[in-house]
Amino acid sequence: SRSPTPMKLRDAPSACPSLWRCLPCPAAELRLDLVLSSGQSFRWWESSPGAWTGVLGGRVWTLRHDGDRLWYTVYGEEEEQDGCPAKAAKLDAAETDRILRDYFQLDVGLSALYRAWGAADPLFRKVANDFPGVRVLRQDPVECLFSFICTSNNHISRITAMIERLCQAFGPRLCCLDSRPFHAFPSLSALTGADAEARLRALGFGYRAKFVSGSARAIAEGLGTEGLCQLRTAPYAEARRALCALPGVGTKVADCVCLLSLDKAEAVPVDTHVWHIARQRYGVALGGKSLTPRAYQEIGDFFRGLWGPRAGWAQAV
Repeated sequence: SRSPTPMKLRDAPSACPSLWRCLPCPAAELRLDLVLSSGQSFRWWESSPGAWTGVLGGRVWTLRHDGDRLWYTVYGEEEEQDGCPAKAAKLDAAETDRILRDYFQLDVGLSALYRAWGAADPLFRKVANDFPGVRVLRQDPVECLFSFICTSNNHISRITAMIERLCQAFGPRLCCLDSRPFHAFPSLSALTGADAEARLRALGFGYRAKFVSGSARAIAEGLGTEGLCQLRTAPYAEARRALCALPGVGTKVADCVCLLSLDKAEAVPVDTHVWHIARQRYGVALGGKSLTPRAYQEIGDFFRGLWGPRAGWAQAV
């Protein structure tokens, strides 16, 4: 077994207090470890016990949750000196607060939702105490889409490594911490180059390489980045249809993108695990021995009927 990771000086607000800020956030409203390591996003790592470092909005952050406060620091472009960033990022406090509140959707009261889901569903009530503070992130649609194209037939640690290689190869460098370089997620235009597919194959993306480069070109020639973001205001069915027209995007990937970046809280991504849970734990009677498109839709509809308009959030728990 691995020995515990020691606390890094820069990961403690008390070490560099002038560079840390906090937001009010009760413990029942957010568990960083459950949210940031569960396959919603693939750009965070536990840099010290209880401290999570990652890339958000083109900047590098470290987050800690302590009692009823969410602490954070944002790094500048220079490397650290003596455990503290050499230069604080040039963001005003109101803007960094807004970015974090938006990313974690802190305006959504989670405790009330847990109570409502538990009242509607005894099975939810049974497991909810073990998994408090599970929120759905609100991610950048481009990053979310291309991350989830990489998830097919894959697992979290491998997806995380793939996304890291993608960012190092195609994204601009942001800063360096502990001799580790951090890069922003690539822009759409960076992924549309004629050699993008070959470079992705060289990075170990396999058959997913053509889906990443193909979807990048399809968006660039069609919706554009702005149009992809505007799907946030489109009806759920319309947004899912638009995503499923892209290379390598099936219904499940489309639902993940709808839920995690396009404000479709009713989207319920269904994989074989969710299918088995629906059949075995909830007694949803669906014919066949495989997850057909019809079964997929019926399972999503079942959970939407059970959990209500934020069914995708309940499924995350």
